[in-house]
Amino acid sequence: MRKILGTLLSVLLLSLAVSTVRAETKPVYIGLDGEFGLRNSTSAESIERGILAALDEINTAGGVLGGRPLALVKKEHRSIAARGIKNIKEFAVIPDLVAVFGGRFSPVVIEELPILKETKTLFLAPWSSADAIVDNGMVPNYSFRLSLRDSLAMPKMFEYARKRGARKVGLLLTNTAWGRSNLASAERHLDAGGEPPVVATAWYNWRDKSLIDKYEMLERAGAEAIIMVANDDEAAVLVRELAALPRERRLPLISHWGVTGGDFVGQAGEALREVDFTVIQTFSFFKADKAMVDRVLGVTERLFGIRRVEDIISPVGFAHAYDLTHILARAIDLAGTTDRATVRDALEKVENYRGLVKNFERPFTPDRHEALGPEELLMARFDRQGVLVPAE
Repeated sequence: MRKILGTLLSVLLLSLAVSTVRAETKPVYIGLDGEFGLRNSTSAESIERGILAALDEINTAGGVLGGRPLALVKKEHRSIAARGIKNIKEFAVIPDLVAVFGGRFSPVVIEELPILKETKTLFLAPWSSADAIVDNGMVPNYSFRLSLRDSLAMPKMFEYARKRGARKVGLLLTNTAWGRSNLASAERHLDAGGEPPVVATAWYNWRDKSLIDKYEMLERAGAEAIIMVANDDEAAVLVRELAALPRERRLPLISHWGVTGGDFVGQAGEALREVDFTVIQTFSFFKADKAMVDRVLGVTERLFGIRRVEDIISPVGFAHAYDLTHILARAIDLAGTTDRATVRDALEKVENYRGLVKNFERPFTPDRHEALGPEELLMARFDRQGVLVPAE
């Protein structure tokens, strides 16, 4: 009888041990709500690869919470807000899902904000730049961004236009929440004494087949450069139309970075070589720490067959998502739980992370949910191979 009881006790202890191991190795989930499936878009795939590269490093090093792997769950919204709202609702009820990464399109995220607030879903922005994504009125605020912010982008583009010698600029803006966010940023810049002055503002709609009439209106108003807020499709249309004009009528185009989230180079074609086109960025692999770049390339070669930085599409999406994932993993360990409210609080306390974009002494604080500042901004242009390289 004692032998039987001993055997039963051993079996029971072994079962408990196995159950404990299984519980400890249950994945911790990260969501990605992106524009997968959208024609010509590359931003969601770039963000996904940045997350996966970071997850590979984190899980190889032991995961989080004492050995639990991090895993990615992705959903597509194709830039349609209703799909994004549905995705957030579905993400919110997944057990052990600690946070959702967003995609490129600010208008989608802005429409999702009420659901994020209602469900207290932790939202991380590695691309979308509208100020309202973080300046959303939530208390506590569940949105964090490691990306560009429109109120930083506009002053940088104005300053670049001034350095290029433009005495007057025209604004060409998309008729969306993103375009309106940039107009508000431009107005604040000008109200504070910023230069050069704006002679006119033209608005276009998503999927417009021609923008030359808007361009010519700004040209007639006296603009000497165009500051443009556009995604890849519409920007490529204008570049092709601009290249068909006489050279003396081709004003410099200074672009927000939505163009880098899709196949802009392929759509613009040879016309891009005929136009003075620069685009704002927060990161360039050509200016990053070489040791970090080499480490990341070791992962991308193994996971995706990517051996060169020139082959990393939409590089800001990759770099931002990579760093955000590492910062989130540190916050999870600091929190000691997958409870989103506790992880949210921990994100404000992460310190001393050496990242791909920069070395972060304190990525976020209770008063600052923006990880990047004006010192990260740079202007870039596409070289003859279609690779984004620093312009300054």
